[in-house]
Amino acid sequence: MADGKRVFTLIFAAACVYRAAVSGGIEDAASAAAERLDETRMAGIVTEEVPAQTQALQETAEQPAPLPEDISEPVYYAESVNVTARPISGEVEETTITGGLSMKNETAYNIDIASVIADGTSVTLPADGPQVLVIHTHSSEAYTQAGLDRYEESDTCRTEDKLYNIVRIGDELAEIFEEAGLAVIHDREIYDYPSYTGSYGRSGAAVEAYLAQYPDIEVVIDVHRDALGTGDVVYKTMAEENGVVASQVMMLAGTDESGLDHPDWRNNLSLVLYLQNAVNSEYPTLMRPVTLVPQRYNQNLAPGMFILEVGCSGNTLQEALAGVRLYAKAAAPALLKLVSQ
Repeated sequence: MADGKRVFTLIFAAACVYRAAVSGGIEDAASAAAERLDETRMAGIVTEEVPAQTQALQETAEQPAPLPEDISEPVYYAESVNVTARPISGEVEETTITGGLSMKNETAYNIDIASVIADGTSVTLPADGPQVLVIHTHSSEAYTQAGLDRYEESDTCRTEDKLYNIVRIGDELAEIFEEAGLAVIHDREIYDYPSYTGSYGRSGAAVEAYLAQYPDIEVVIDVHRDALGTGDVVYKTMAEENGVVASQVMMLAGTDESGLDHPDWRNNLSLVLYLQNAVNSEYPTLMRPVTLVPQRYNQNLAPGMFILEVGCSGNTLQEALAGVRLYAKAAAPALLKLVSQ
């Protein structure tokens, strides 16, 4: 990291580690490593005063060289995030990550957030036909089982049951968008099971097919859930807004810094910051910092494509549903303002 900043990493080692079966070959080995990295979701922390509960999280680590995109999965880093962690029960601890109009910039690009927001976004929604595509590259991602929300696992914190995995979160997002007046296509297919490797290739092909049929769609939201933890502790991100306790939400934008073609990534980022501003204005504790990464993760396919992370593996389904409802209620009016006249 630049300027001698200290970087600490949250390394998720005990829960939601993808157990890939590897059968020889450099690409298979790299794929399995990338899959495990996705589940650890490294997030650096820099704080002036670190609570005793979070000291176990502090380990220095160097950012690994990016893998080719066809075998890599998102690995997130943060340069400056304020974290408050407090134990709740057992191995799960509650974490609130201060977000607002801030960014975890893991690229060499210099981004002036205020300037980007002031300039607005060039992304538009068509007046007729489908306006937003919602998809899930890691469709089987699920949450901590609690209450009546029980499911048969396909792997740790993963299930093919669409009532309990990330597809359910997409259902809620699409429904609220549609109630607000947006026309939404929600792709509910599973792209990461039985083979996790190649998930982005399969979901990317689906996005291309949709855009070939509906070329006016510019906004594509790839909905995921995050995973944070260290040792035997799993973390869940939490916000409280108007008496509603919910998981936090985070948006990720990619760039061309990995060397893959993505010349118009600033369009994607402008939409993300536009939405971050809109949601943060309504719910100041809901949003984690926007994350900007070197990889592109299919976002070259549409000028308004981004990753939406709703909660973490430590969250329950109900907390994640509460989080996406708040996000959708604030983001929908902002998207409606982008409809072509």
